[in-house]
Formats: sequence, structure tokens, C-alpha cells
Amino acid sequence: MKKIALYLIAPLLLAGAFQAHAWEANVDDVNPEGGLRGRVVETVATVEDIDQKQRLVTLKSEDSGETSTINVDESVKNLKQVKKGDRVTIQYYEALAWNVIKNKNRQEPTKTDSQTTTTAKPGEKPAGQTARRVHVIAEVREIDKKTPSVTLRGPEGNSETFLVRDPKNLKGVKVGDQVDITYTKAMAVSVEKAPKKR
Repeated sequence: MKKIALYLIAPLLLAGAFQAHAWEANVDDVNPEGGLRGRVVETVATVEDIDQKQRLVTLKSEDSGETSTINVDESVKNLKQVKKGDRVTIQYYEALAWNVIKNKNRQEPTKTDSQTTTTAKPGEKPAGQTARRVHVIAEVREIDKKTPSVTLRGPEGNSETFLVRDPKNLKGVKVGDQVDITYTKAMAVSVEKAPKKR
């Protein structure tokens, strides 16, 4: 079975019943001036029904037994290759990395958002490959150690307050410092043909 990434369909597949049973692994590497938090999702579902005209696919989670019907976007190619009984494996990766930049090393506030996508070849099961990366350098405008939370001002001058899961992450951070943040997510979906009936 070939595993490929598919961003356009997978967010819907992970909704509701599937997401609750999916988390397999967590990455958590934190220090007072930066860190990495990430998680990997894997879940498996079977195609219970498919309406090619309406582009509706009903999936049944192997974990929970619950079903969910999704509308597949036109950008997903080769939907006609998917049949009832096919097995769909979905993997999802999400990570957030950050680093505190002290005043003496200040950088120009920036934001970049990049995404790459490819689609399946004619005749193959619907698939594609997508990765998205958002990189922001923002300034610390306010710190609330009681909540705890931090207010950041982005490169466009807008401010937003974020809750801090672990108060230890605020140790050594001061108003005027900058935070270098990178958010990454990737999606992988593989479709396996239904086993032949004996």
C-alpha cells in the first residue's frame, strides 16, 4: 500500500468521530526560551457508501464504529477510483516551534505562509501531497503570569493574546522580547482497494 499526502480531503475525514480516537504520538520538547510541540494522528476508516455524482463519501471509523459523510472537493482528483469497501488510512502531523529573541538580537517583524500541493496521476486512487508552513516573528507586548498568557504584536501591527499551557515557558521572557514562531502541518492519506470476495 502506497502512502501519500492529501490535504484537501483529510481535514474533513478527521472531523467528529475520527479525531477523538486518532492521537497516537506526541512530541513535547520545551525550555524557558523556546521549544517544540507536535502531535501525530493516525486513523483508519472504511468506505461505507459513495455517491460519485454528488461527490459524497460515507466513512466508518475502525476505532469507534461511527460513520461520517463528507463532501469531497472538486480539487481531489480520481474520486471515481474509490469504491465501497476501500480502506482509507489518514495520517496528520501538526507542530509548533518557538524561540524567544532577546532585545539585543531583534529582527524585523515578518510573516510568511507557504504551501505546496500535488495531485494523483490519472487512474490512481485520489491523492495528493500538501505541506503548509507559517513563520512569524512577533513582539511580546504584555505578560500575565496569573492567567498565564502573553500578548503578541504581529508584523502588521495587530495584537493577539495567547494562553500559555506551562507557566515555566514565561520564565526569562520580558516585554519587548520577540518570539520566532513556526507552525507546520502535513497530511497523508492512503486508499487501499477493498479485498476481493472469495
